[in-house]
Amino acid sequence: MPTSVGTAIKVPHVVRGRVLWGEDDQYLSRDLGVPLVTPRLHLNDLFPPRSEPGPAFDVPVSDIVDFVAETAAQLDLKTNEHLQESLEMTVQLSQLPRRVIVNTYSGLSPYLTRDALLYRLRGTFGNIDVLDGWVEHTDPLGNTGKIRAFPPRLVHMLAGNSPGAALMSIADGAMVKAVNVYKLPSADPFSTIAVLRTMADIAPDHPVLRSISAVYWRGGDASVEGVLYRSQYFDKLVAWGGGEAISNAAKYVGPGFQLISFDPKVSMAVIGLEAFASDATLEEVADLTAQDVTIFNQDACVAPRQIFVEAEIVDVDRFCSLLFERLGVDRPLASAIGPKPPSDIRDAVDGLRWLEPEYRVWGECDGRGLVVRSPQPVDFHPSNKTVNVVPVRAMLDAAAFATVATQTVGVFPSHRKEELRDRLACAGVQRVVRIGSVLKGSSGGVHDGMYPLHRMVNWVVDDDA
Repeated sequence: MPTSVGTAIKVPHVVRGRVLWGEDDQYLSRDLGVPLVTPRLHLNDLFPPRSEPGPAFDVPVSDIVDFVAETAAQLDLKTNEHLQESLEMTVQLSQLPRRVIVNTYSGLSPYLTRDALLYRLRGTFGNIDVLDGWVEHTDPLGNTGKIRAFPPRLVHMLAGNSPGAALMSIADGAMVKAVNVYKLPSADPFSTIAVLRTMADIAPDHPVLRSISAVYWRGGDASVEGVLYRSQYFDKLVAWGGGEAISNAAKYVGPGFQLISFDPKVSMAVIGLEAFASDATLEEVADLTAQDVTIFNQDACVAPRQIFVEAEIVDVDRFCSLLFERLGVDRPLASAIGPKPPSDIRDAVDGLRWLEPEYRVWGECDGRGLVVRSPQPVDFHPSNKTVNVVPVRAMLDAAAFATVATQTVGVFPSHRKEELRDRLACAGVQRVVRIGSVLKGSSGGVHDGMYPLHRMVNWVVDDDA
């Protein structure tokens, strides 16, 4: 298939399972401003009317799990031509180096085996029969009723910072048997299409695939969103994005149209005094911290921005020096030299250099990484491998700096999570992990403080009280 027109890259649409190519509309990618061309968007073609059941509404969930698992098994970069083509297109749009994107594609499906999918469904719903039909129950007063997790109609604003997010979003929409419209992200419009084309290779008329449209429009375009984001057509908007995108989405919320928001989150880490037990321990903790910080060159909600260290200044500075060295290392999901920090960080850091010894800075604004030690968290948003280290007298003091916008907190040593986790939860934190493992997690767990699949379905009751 041709993938470019002149200097513009062709982005196909998928409309109810069918791949469409066209050169009608032109846009620019988010990070590098690369021209993209797409087919004309015809909103009425994207989904069946409410008077019709969705194609997958009555498909047994076990069959859907099999189809999703088979799709995931086919997503091998060495053999899947759709992923290979997606890779070549994505490297032209992404600030991440090719090596990192390859590593991301190579690890797409470990949580999408049949056993993992069923484990997640059972952890979310308990009795997964509610996904297939009406399950009877009797309350303590003897009243009977039936309940069903009814298939929803969903619009998804996809995240553009990880190809894995596209695959997980497609799996989510499939397992709840939804009618789905996916808004492709301009930073990565190809990964979603590659997954759907793989589905089409397996079973081109599968009800799950016929339930899916994946298209691009410019985020915030009221001529599109003012039509789609309505209860006449959809039940819920599943939105990933930055503050501006989520605020724009929220204005469409109203009776019958809900928002499931994976809104902007930041993460932090807390390092206990035990890190200074030996030079070897401190070096290990600095490397594990850098491993977390540099995920996608810090373009990930799980990547810590602030590190709170339980130590005196002289020891905190030892940690900062080691951390700075470890930021400039090539890793599977990070590059030794990434994009340079934006101008607001450069200006702020240059000003802080004049305030030593109260503040101290390690590194330059050259993409290798920056560490800023300050008595309180800095008033700019650390990004592009920029870390703000704050000394604290006790680990519990760090909890005062957590908010409802704090997603993940990495802790060393891991056994001290117990003294922190309730205080962090009170502040609004949703996840506590051991340092160096922010990308790891138990299968079937919560995300952003909720079970997303439980929120996506429409819970309907047939009462016989």
